[in-house]
This record gives sequence, C-alpha cells and structure tokens, in this order.
Amino acid sequence: MYKVFEDNFIIWKKKILVILSYIILFFNSNVLSNEENKILKIGLLAPLSGEYEELGNSLLYSLQLALNEIDDKNVIIIPRDAGFNNKEKLTEAVRDIKNQGANIIIGPISNEDFKEVNKFNDITFISPSNISPEFESNIISVGISLESQLQALSNFIKKQNKNKTVIMYPDNHYKSLVEKKLKDLNLTSTRIFKYSSNPEVLTGEIENLTNYSQRKKNLELRKKMFEDKEDEQSLKQLERLEQLYTLGGVNFDSVIIIDFGNSLKSVLTSLAYTDVNQEKVLITTVNQWFDESIFYENTIKNLYYPSINYKEFKKYNDNYFKSFNSYPNEITILTYDALGLIYYAWRKNGNISSVNDFLFKNKIKGKIGTFSFKDKKVIQELEIYRVEKNRFIKF
Repeated sequence: MYKVFEDNFIIWKKKILVILSYIILFFNSNVLSNEENKILKIGLLAPLSGEYEELGNSLLYSLQLALNEIDDKNVIIIPRDAGFNNKEKLTEAVRDIKNQGANIIIGPISNEDFKEVNKFNDITFISPSNISPEFESNIISVGISLESQLQALSNFIKKQNKNKTVIMYPDNHYKSLVEKKLKDLNLTSTRIFKYSSNPEVLTGEIENLTNYSQRKKNLELRKKMFEDKEDEQSLKQLERLEQLYTLGGVNFDSVIIIDFGNSLKSVLTSLAYTDVNQEKVLITTVNQWFDESIFYENTIKNLYYPSINYKEFKKYNDNYFKSFNSYPNEITILTYDALGLIYYAWRKNGNISSVNDFLFKNKIKGKIGTFSFKDKKVIQELEIYRVEKNRFIKF
C-alpha cells in the first residue's frame, strides 16, 4: 500500500514536507502518468508554521488516521503551509496544490479566507469552519454550524414542553452574526437578551432579567408575616422561608446561552446567584466540545447542549493519542470526516468537479454524526447531552 505519510509520523514540519514532496514526485513519475484518472489527490491548507503550527500539525495527523482507515493506495494528500490570515501565503499554497493536479482541497480553516480562495473557481474547498453552512460557489463548510445547534436546541426545548425561551448572547463583535442566524431561523416563543462581556456589569443585568431584587423583597416581606408569631405552623413556615434566597419565579422557562469559556461560566454563575430554579427552568448552551473544565467551574446542576456523537469523539481522541502521544485539537475531527466525505463522493461519482458532486440525496454518517445536504446547506443532526456529576450523558 502506498502511503502519503510514513508509519512513524515525523513531528517536525520540514521533515514532513520533504517526505511528502518526495512521495508526490515518485507518484508523478511512476504511477500518475499511467493511471491519472484512478488517483484522488486532495490538498490540505494548514498553518504549518507560526503561532498556529501546533494546530496545523494536528490537522496533518488527523488525515493520517483517516488515510489508515480508508486504506486506499490511490488517495494522496498534498499538504501546504497556508499560514493563518496570510493572503499571500494562502494564495501561493493553493496555486502549488493546483499545480500538483489536485482540484479539491481541505481548508481553509477560517471563513475569513473564503473571499481569497473563491478566486480559484475551478477548485472545490471543504472547510472545517462553522460560520456558514450555505454552499459558496466553490466552498462547503462542514463545521458544526450555529444553525444546526440552535435548531437542535429549539426542538429539544419544545419536546420538554417549554414555551418561554430567552436566547442570551454577549454584546460583542459576534452579535451581528448571531442576530443574522436567529433572523434566518425565525424561532418562535423566544425573546432576546444581550449582555455585557464585563462580568461585573453582567451580574446586574442578570439580576434585572430574573427580577432578583423584587424576589428578594418578596421573601423578606413573607418572613415578616411570621416573625412575631409563635404558633407551631408559623414557626414551620418561617423555618422553611429561612432556607430560601428569593420568593417567586422568573418569567421564562428555558434559556439558550450562545457563549463559551469563562464568559459562559460567568453567565451560569449569575443565573445560580440570582436563584433561578433549575428544576423549573431548562438551561442550555451551544456546543462545548465536551470541555471537561465545565465540570469544575459550573454552578448549574443540569446543563444541556447539542454536540457530535460523544462515543465517536472519544474513540477518535483515544486513537489519536495512541498514534501520536498527544490529544488533538477539537476541529481536527472535522477534517478527518472531510476526507471520508471526499472519498465517498469520489467513489460514488467517479470524480469530483464541483460542489454539486456533494449534493447527496441520502444522509451521510461520519465520526461527528449524521449530516445531510439540503438546499445547498450542510445540516447536522446533533445529539443533546447533559452535564451532570462530572459526566456527559446523552439525553
């Protein structure tokens, strides 16, 4: 079996590129000249130098795993260093891949490079970006789109018989993108709540959302009703009230928090601090890639979010670790699946000439889960997971 990568994969980028270049030349001189139509050549645009070099190497490793599973000597990967947000380097990399005879490329990893690669309209790009699920003229984004996540959460919330949902997101530079997606989806029975990225300001905003001050007053007024009484029933009522922080509920029954990292944890802490009843209010967020830090810094007992298949994700991580003695960047599972998708399209159609070769009628199952192509959009069927007692539990 021909291999694009050596069995003992070399970490150092320069050595990788030297080996790959040699193998590509070998194929060009000995095999491709006679069996060009039987060879699938796929380019990879990755940051193989600079600040994001570690991510670039992780993308390479993920494709080696995918190649090992496909086990087809006719599949060749042509990696090139595209830098990160470097237009000149990106353009040079695409041209070099094109000169090697590839007309399909995995990448770019950032949607900010879409405009640049759009110029190469005779090449199809499969990007792990999640910004736009719509097919561009020559670009397919296979990232876990916000549309797919919000649709999965909306369906989940409806099944729990909740109909007063607050959609929360930070008032930052991503808000226009979020608002566009929300407008396109036109979700019903929802209202919008934008909050500050400053944790000190955020707490006050959540207090207003939850009517916290009034609910505190309600509790104090109710306590006063029993404080001067000494009958057994009044004493029991007072004892019960002493266990509470507020009295009265909030005017919503579910929330969707579109946020990540420390900012998300600040929102969750504020919801807990303002005594939102977690048995009555369903608290959800967007895909967190099974980030285990949320186990230890999360004040919410039950947090729900949509994501890819956890068993496949864990299996992929374990296989990656066994092969390379390190864990992968989360998005590399998308490039792993992208190679499988390309291979499937190539085997099904005989060749790949445009994005139209990916408009399958049937659903496709990959490592990330099941997805389909409809109206030139990539639609993921995500699963709902609950974070509970330091575990991710499929709901």
